[in-house]
Amino acid sequence: MKVNVMSDILKANDLLAKDIETLLGKKGIVAWNIMGSPGAGKTAVLERSIPMLTETHGVAVIEGDLATANDAERIARTGVQSSQINTNGACHLDAAMVRTAMETIDLDTINLLFIENVGNLVCPAGFLLGEKGRIIVSSITEGDDKPEKYPSMFSTADLVLMNKMDLVSSTDFREEYFRKGVKKLRPEADIIAVSARDGSGLREFVDWITEHSRVSP
Repeated sequence: MKVNVMSDILKANDLLAKDIETLLGKKGIVAWNIMGSPGAGKTAVLERSIPMLTETHGVAVIEGDLATANDAERIARTGVQSSQINTNGACHLDAAMVRTAMETIDLDTINLLFIENVGNLVCPAGFLLGEKGRIIVSSITEGDDKPEKYPSMFSTADLVLMNKMDLVSSTDFREEYFRKGVKKLRPEADIIAVSARDGSGLREFVDWITEHSRVSP
């Protein structure tokens, strides 16, 4: 019975997610689901990348968090629209939450929508949100075995960002081992080494977004 209930929940979520994807598509908007563990640097990557993206694109961000509006306030300081979802303990966003948050965004002024999910490497993987694809931010300080430990997450990735590379010399992180772990689960996933702190690799990330979003400036 529990399996049937969960199946019904996921089916309903996926149907709404498809409706969101269709709506965004009609408006020429591409959405990306940004996932990763707490502290991986999801918001920091967006903060540093948005000024480059807004040179040619209209950008908005939906922020998911257990509590507080801290991340949405950080994003708002970049000058783009941001909407905060507080899940009140839920470990992931779902399509209904995203659809409600979209009502606070002027969709006619954007063509890129980032949905920063709740910090978690398990729950968000199972819930579609109407996104074109998924980007995982993984801090190198978390270790190089994260793909092995969380296959359900990394097996859905279109892009994996290895963040905090400015700290790599102070860790035992094995970059090649991490890359092999990702490719074993998701051969078609791209991997980019970045640092939200010093900005390295972020231009490559921005170029990747532009290329894969296929939006006209």
